[in-house]
Amino acid sequence: MRTSRSSRRAAGFSLVELMIGLVIGMVAIVVMMQVFSVSEGYKRTTTGGDDAQNNGAIALYGLQRDIQQSGMGMSAFQLIGCDVLLRTGVTLNAMSPLTINHSSIPSTASDTNTDTLLVVYGNGNGSGEGAKVEAQPLQTTYTIAAAASSASAPGAFVVGASATTSDKVIVEAQPRPSPCSLTMEAVTAVAGTNVTVGTGVAGMSGGILYNLGQSPKVLVYAVKGGNLVMCDFIANDCGAAGNVGNAAIWVPIASNIVSLRAEYGRDTSAPMNATVDQFDQTTPTTACLWARVSAARLALVARSAQYDKGVVTAAAPAWASASAAINLSGNTDWDHYRYKVFQTVVPLRNMTWQGVQAGC
Repeated sequence: MRTSRSSRRAAGFSLVELMIGLVIGMVAIVVMMQVFSVSEGYKRTTTGGDDAQNNGAIALYGLQRDIQQSGMGMSAFQLIGCDVLLRTGVTLNAMSPLTINHSSIPSTASDTNTDTLLVVYGNGNGSGEGAKVEAQPLQTTYTIAAAASSASAPGAFVVGASATTSDKVIVEAQPRPSPCSLTMEAVTAVAGTNVTVGTGVAGMSGGILYNLGQSPKVLVYAVKGGNLVMCDFIANDCGAAGNVGNAAIWVPIASNIVSLRAEYGRDTSAPMNATVDQFDQTTPTTACLWARVSAARLALVARSAQYDKGVVTAAAPAWASASAAINLSGNTDWDHYRYKVFQTVVPLRNMTWQGVQAGC
């Protein structure tokens, strides 16, 4: 007898079905990766924008804080614009509360197409108009008005007039020496109304002693290598070529800051009326011209840390100034980054408090 067996069809997927399944799976993975890539790109762009916002806001706050203090203790009409010997071999020419692109700071200290700011202020408790020198018992000893003696203390910095053959003192009611060359030195002792310094200058009787306090500041701000950096002129010679680029001297204080532009707020009325009429970058050359500067307009440009493959910034960002335009062309691939501009007008209150100067 013969046994018949029914053939049973084999179960499973065919090769064609497997290939179709793989293709569908690969397409799904590609779609998911594209969605993830776009989402991650948006995330990085948003995060980078937040970083730029934070860096720019913090940097602008620090600048604004120092500029608002500029001129404290040394904004008197008789003093602004004078050359001041900070220490042996280091002279600050034309000292003023705020100077844009000071001549003592080389252009190599900042990135191309950016400005530098030099801010000067003291922290003394005395009057910004200074104290009259009633007598000078010794070259190193000044007898000042009794009401001002409490503002001086050992170790404080003061500024006294250098002796000249024609006019040896700075007297508020008379023209100041010309050239106006002063010296900053430390107080070594105070006895009543007598203030003693290390070296002193002869012929100071009848002059004015300005007290800048224990820790006067002469700070230089610049943009270098995509960072906002600061140099302390009291501690280091910021203008020396060998110091440019030294991170220990030019200390980074905010990252991804690619531009700093600034202008003076100037009173051009005749006579002056303590109102800002225009903004420009022309540095004053006389005490009267310095007295007309009562504000500063500045812009900081913060850059996102995220590099985009495509061009995302077609033109450099603009700000309120037309003459001091923002130019980012010196930065590699500048158009592949996103930017945020922070701008403000800062009043130089210590200059404003000096009021309208007669004859200016």
